This record gives sequence, C-alpha cells and structure tokens, in this order.
Amino acid sequence: MYAQKSLTGRAWAELLLLAAIWGGSFVSIRIALDEVGPMTAVVHRVGWAALALWAVVLVMRLPVPRAPRVWGAFLGMGLLNNVIPFGLMAWGQLYIESGLTSIFNAATAIFGVIAAAVFFSDERITWRKAIGVCLGFAGVAVAIGLDNLRNFDLRSLAQLAILGGTISYALAGVWARKRLSDQPPQVAAAGMVTGATVIILPLAWFVEGPVSLDLEPRTMVAIGYYALIATGFAYLLYYRVLAMAGSGNLMLVTLLIPPFAIVLGAVMLNEALHPAAYVGFALLALGLLVLDGSIWRLFRRSAR
Repeated sequence: MYAQKSLTGRAWAELLLLAAIWGGSFVSIRIALDEVGPMTAVVHRVGWAALALWAVVLVMRLPVPRAPRVWGAFLGMGLLNNVIPFGLMAWGQLYIESGLTSIFNAATAIFGVIAAAVFFSDERITWRKAIGVCLGFAGVAVAIGLDNLRNFDLRSLAQLAILGGTISYALAGVWARKRLSDQPPQVAAAGMVTGATVIILPLAWFVEGPVSLDLEPRTMVAIGYYALIATGFAYLLYYRVLAMAGSGNLMLVTLLIPPFAIVLGAVMLNEALHPAAYVGFALLALGLLVLDGSIWRLFRRSAR
C-alpha cells in the first residue's frame, strides 16, 4: 500500500517524535505498575485511548462501521494487538527493566516477516530476509543470555512473556491485512482499542478487582501519558508517518525506540542494563537493517 520513499526532514522529525513517545511509554507503564496490576494498566491504556480516538473519528466525520463482520475483526485485532501484548509486556516489566523490554519489542519486525511468509504467498522468505531473521534471533538470544534460560526463574519467564507479546504483534499484522485493510486508519485504531477494552475490562475486574481512579497523582500522570499520548495520539502519528515515509522507512522506529527507553529508564527509574543487552540490540538492529534492504542496496551500489 505504501511504497518505499525518501525521508524528508519533516518525516525524520515525526519519526523521532514517535520513537520518543513510544520509548517513554515503557517507563510510564512501569511507574503505573507500582500501584495498579498489569491487567488494570491495560484497561486504562485501551479504555481512555478508545474514548480519545472515537472523538477524533467524530470530528473527522468518518463513517462508523455497523457490520458485525467488521466489529468481529476489531475484537480480533484488539486481542492480538493490545490485550495479549500489552498484558504480557506489562507483567514482564514487573521483573525486567523497561529498556530491555523495548529491545525485545524491536523483535516484532523479525516475527512479522515469519508470520507474513506463513500466511501470505506474496511474502516469501528470500535469502536477504533469512539472514536478517537469523541476525535478529541471534540478537534476542544474546540479550536474554543463555545463563538466564539454564537457570530458569521469574526474570527468564518475564523475558519470554515479552517475546510472546511480540509474536502476538506479528500475528496482529496478518489479521489487519486480512480483515481490516478496507477501514480508514483512524476507525481501525478506534475499533481495535474498543475491542480490546471489551475483552480486558471483565478479565481485569475478575482477577485484580474493580478499576479505581483513586490513585496517586504520579500514577494518574503515567496513565494519562501512556493511554492518551503513547496510544491514542501515537496511533494517529504512526499512520501519518506511514503515509509520509513509507512502510520500509517506518521500520526504523523500532530501532529508535530502545535508546529513548534506555535513557529514560536510567534517568527516571535508575535502571542499568547488562552489557549483553546492548550487544544483543546491536545484532537485532543489524538484522532489521538487512530486512529493510538498506544494507543490501548499499552493497549492490558499491559493487556496481
């Protein structure tokens, strides 16, 4: 739908803004988890974002879908793109650093290539993609650390949970292409978080108790940030950058998020990552650049 385009100064600025917003979301979620449970944190994230996004849809006078098929697709998208990954990552952040969570989050593109190859005949894995995927997996393995898998504990389980969230993100991309490609981006985003709210609200209520707004100001500010800015506004900005820069260039945002999350985690939460996490991120970043084709095109130009 969106071809590869050159990045203008404005596109770069908005790409960096999006990365900074999403990088801050990992820190704000961790702050909220000091007072609310992981499921409740997700309820706040998708519930308030749904209200904000439907307000945008109404202001833009976009048609609201009525077909049961479309709303069923919203529920599926909300489950795969919000409930499962948001829930797993929020729980995982109870036991690992927000910066490390953002590094694992970058593996979404790796699993996305595999999922697309499995479900779509026009997305076969080429040699270039295979090399990129292998580099990405090597980066994830280094970031996790083989010792953490041999000595299995809550930290190891948290890392695997976050990787499970990235797999769910990848499957959500397949679902969106199959079921929601005919919907305007703003409507698709609003419907998705609405579907997620319908699913997660009763689960959170049953497991963690009634959702309360009687929270510390610090927690309310964190929730306001990750729900309204890092979810509602960020989805709108995401589609804007997608139209401006193309899907290939948009992959760069997954490389730009971890530096923001790592710095913010160090400054605001006094987090410090093991050196292996940085080595793993470097390998993962190289894999994503190979998948993007930038390195391949550079080698071909040099050969010519």
